[in-house]
Amino acid sequence: MMDAWIRSLVEAVHSTPTQVVLHLSGGASQALGLLMSVPGATNTVLEAVVPYSRMSMIQLLGKIPTHYCSRQTAEEMALLAYNRALKLSSPGSPVLGVGFTGSLASTRAKLGDHRFYLSTRTSDRLWVSTVTLSKGLRTREQEDTISSHLVLKAIANACKVQATFVSHLTESDVSDDFEKQFTEDEELEQLINGQICFKVYPFSSVTYTSNEERKIILPGSFNPLHEGHLKLLEVATSICGNGYPCFEISAVNADKPPLSVSQIKDRVKQFEIAGKTVIISNQPFFYKKAELFPGSAFVIGADTAARLINPKYYDGNYGKMLEILVGCKNTGCTFLVGSRNVDGVFKVLEDFDIPEVLKDMFVSIPAEQFRMDISSTEIRKRSGM
Repeated sequence: MMDAWIRSLVEAVHSTPTQVVLHLSGGASQALGLLMSVPGATNTVLEAVVPYSRMSMIQLLGKIPTHYCSRQTAEEMALLAYNRALKLSSPGSPVLGVGFTGSLASTRAKLGDHRFYLSTRTSDRLWVSTVTLSKGLRTREQEDTISSHLVLKAIANACKVQATFVSHLTESDVSDDFEKQFTEDEELEQLINGQICFKVYPFSSVTYTSNEERKIILPGSFNPLHEGHLKLLEVATSICGNGYPCFEISAVNADKPPLSVSQIKDRVKQFEIAGKTVIISNQPFFYKKAELFPGSAFVIGADTAARLINPKYYDGNYGKMLEILVGCKNTGCTFLVGSRNVDGVFKVLEDFDIPEVLKDMFVSIPAEQFRMDISSTEIRKRSGM
């Protein structure tokens, strides 16, 4: 029988828009059952991973940790969970990564402390708790219960819900909490450095339902954003029928230095003024964007489509081009192609020889619905930028 305060706390969490990925090892196993047994869990839980064996933990972290049960490992687990939540979440939803690693009571006596480390990560906050339990005071199940309840409390705190929490820690237990808030500049630095995979600025004035999980993404540099971009995404969205329209800028360029934090913020400001959602990522290549945004529809011009299917951009290797684009297709991604001037000639999708295996991945935006005859480069030249 679930305690009333636990049910109330979990219900409060499920009523928030925050979506969560949990990485739990060595304890807190009851937290999943408590989250999943209260109606509304689909609003909250995106995924839960239990890297219990050493090899599982190594594969999750991508390395052999210095210590499997440590604050550093918990923080790394939370950051990985946060990035995973970004990829799995409904567009525009706040996300949370939870990392837990414990060394609790076992079948044999432990030489060291009974302890655990718990970390949560949101876009602008890192929180870590280190808890040492009184040795010999509780059974394994009781220690697991305490750690599970503290995981629920940490999730509730990250979701900013007010709920009653009943602590079963005693005066002989030791608990230490650490919190760090990140500024927008620090978040963007983390993105540029590859610590986080993307940041969403949900400026859209339109409310989209949680069922619209597919993103309709118009990538570009948007230097500057202009009416052609806005119209292209609008038309693409009408063709798709449903989805979450957004723009995307990669802070990292394939053949140029990365954008600076101030450059990113200047470009983001344009979308705030326009009331449009923009994502800042750190992936300049489409096959990497497809991994970040699986199932998405990418809106591109005919000039970009021409480069996508040109072996020249794959070390001159046709087979490599095919392999990479089939990989994009396997993520469920499609490309909506708008007409565009290519080397001075007006081109539409039908002008290109798309490999047969890829044809259903490319969708034409009819020229009568949209054509772009102006570019950001031309606008900059005209304005002397």
